[in-house]
Amino acid sequence: MGVQFSSQAQETVFTRPSWYFGVAAGSNLNFYRGTTQNLNADLTVPAAFHNGFGSGLFIAPSIEYYKPKTVLGFIFQAGFDDRSASFDQVMTVCNCPADLKTKTTYLTIEPSLRIAPFRNDFYIYGGPRFAFNLENSFRYQLGINPDFPDQEPTPAVRGDFSDTRESIISMQVGMGYDIMLSSVKNKTQFVVSPYVAFHPYFGQNPRSSESWNVSTLRVGAVLKFGQGKEIESLTKEPTIKPYAFSVNSPSNENTSPSVSETFPLRNYVFFDLGSTEIPSRYVLLNKNQVKDFKEDQLETTKPINLSGRSDRGMVVYYNILNILGDRMQKNPSTTIKLVGSSEKGPEDAKVMAESVKSYLTSVFEIAPARITVEGRTKPKLPSEQVGGTLELELLRQGDRRVSIESSSPELLMEFQSGSNAPLKPIVLTGPKVAPQSSYVTFDLPGAKEAFKFWNVEVKDEKGTIQKYGPYTEESASIPTKTILGTREQGHYTISMIATTPDGQIVREDKEAHVVLWKPSVNEESMRYSVIYDFNNSEAIKIYEDYLSKIVTPKIPSNGRVVINGYTDVIGDAANNQVLSLARANDVKQILENSLLKAGRKDVTFTVKGNGENEALSPFDNKLPEERFYNRTVIIDIFPAK
Repeated sequence: MGVQFSSQAQETVFTRPSWYFGVAAGSNLNFYRGTTQNLNADLTVPAAFHNGFGSGLFIAPSIEYYKPKTVLGFIFQAGFDDRSASFDQVMTVCNCPADLKTKTTYLTIEPSLRIAPFRNDFYIYGGPRFAFNLENSFRYQLGINPDFPDQEPTPAVRGDFSDTRESIISMQVGMGYDIMLSSVKNKTQFVVSPYVAFHPYFGQNPRSSESWNVSTLRVGAVLKFGQGKEIESLTKEPTIKPYAFSVNSPSNENTSPSVSETFPLRNYVFFDLGSTEIPSRYVLLNKNQVKDFKEDQLETTKPINLSGRSDRGMVVYYNILNILGDRMQKNPSTTIKLVGSSEKGPEDAKVMAESVKSYLTSVFEIAPARITVEGRTKPKLPSEQVGGTLELELLRQGDRRVSIESSSPELLMEFQSGSNAPLKPIVLTGPKVAPQSSYVTFDLPGAKEAFKFWNVEVKDEKGTIQKYGPYTEESASIPTKTILGTREQGHYTISMIATTPDGQIVREDKEAHVVLWKPSVNEESMRYSVIYDFNNSEAIKIYEDYLSKIVTPKIPSNGRVVINGYTDVIGDAANNQVLSLARANDVKQILENSLLKAGRKDVTFTVKGNGENEALSPFDNKLPEERFYNRTVIIDIFPAK
């Protein structure tokens, strides 16, 4: 991998043309409306004609200007325009059919504004139409009464309409798509552009008398050509081709409602089989990082590897030791007990617990006397049950852990006490400042080996240039606010300008549309979770006061509550489906009863049990902590619409 130097002759390439010349052709589908009876001074027919339809030819030279990858251009066409048609047959008072056919043609001049909304080959256009009459004649035929078939037919009458307008002014709107017929290796490039246009009846009255008007749908194509400008080739000046330079500009559409999630903190630290070291997937800080740690800014302390599903929740969980250490620092009177559980016995389990204690005492400087340790073979709430035979390996992974116990209220969830009490949850909210995922990112793989440094120039539609760099890494990001300033969005040309070790310059341009990131302004919804140990339904009793006194008051008037139950993949799928639904209904019952006690019946509930369905489960099932978090009931509370 690296850069490639080229001095060999290469084929000349050209830009796409800006000026096009050609011919437009199409079929006019003409629709007549109004009333026509007095054809001229010599002929007034016995029955008035109203509606009609016919087709005619449109053909005209075409001149067009459009600079590639811009928005605006113009089109000018002038030529022959046939608006002829036949009126619908009518019956006269003598029960004789009457037909009227017109021959109405114009010299038309049609200047249009061309708009390419997506800066590509699709365009819309519109503008006035100036038409000068060439012919406005008719052929009138009065048929015979079908009741008297022996009648002599009446000869057709031909003539010109009276009161013909010599010129009319109307309008047109349409859309088309340019299809390149030539490659950029050709200086002269041909394009075919299918189009469809609508000419409404406004101003399209062929006569100054009566009310006959014409609406036209035109369908056709423009065959056009233009000449591009030669692009400086490698034969003139050797250049360097870097690895592909790319620009990622996120759409930054923030239409989803902001979600405030109260995320439960599972008070277990799971250890790998055969190891007494804290696994690397947990976030471990050094002393210098402790002062900057904040549990409401966990995005800055992400674990190295995440499964990809529900990253936000796992970022919280993998910071459990840092959250615990931070809370114990802020509450010096709190104490904890670390209970290790190991299939190898209490001594191995105690070593695991000592690993956690050592981290808290050395990094967060928690006094050792505030932390006691204990070792057990089985946890107090084991996943592996006596007599169990199924999926024992997965169950044992969940039992090899250190449980965090405390009787200090400052560390525990509201209304909880005792050794099995859950830790105080974390409240997660949507970002109030632009996340890094909203930044414009410039990627240049291979830059470290290929270039001494590289810079970025950002040019807006007015030609104003911003410069960033120099960079020596292979990726750089800039907040959208920095680029846009006071603007909401804008189109930019992004230029990468790199310098090689021997001083040669490489330049590559990309187009990008930049949209400012803004926090969601939609109404906030709330999420709470109830988590269970394996095959355990008693958690609902632990959470009953919390659901009644904390969650229920948060449900707004006429709100909507969606309750989803889940399990992990351990056990029988059918049983897990039933179990998840039962747990979800338990939660609903508590919330519903609490609302009734408050005299409320205005809340709509939706309850669903999802079992172990991995397509729907909130987390993966690869690690014990993911399986533990999948044993959950999730409560989503939405405001009234």
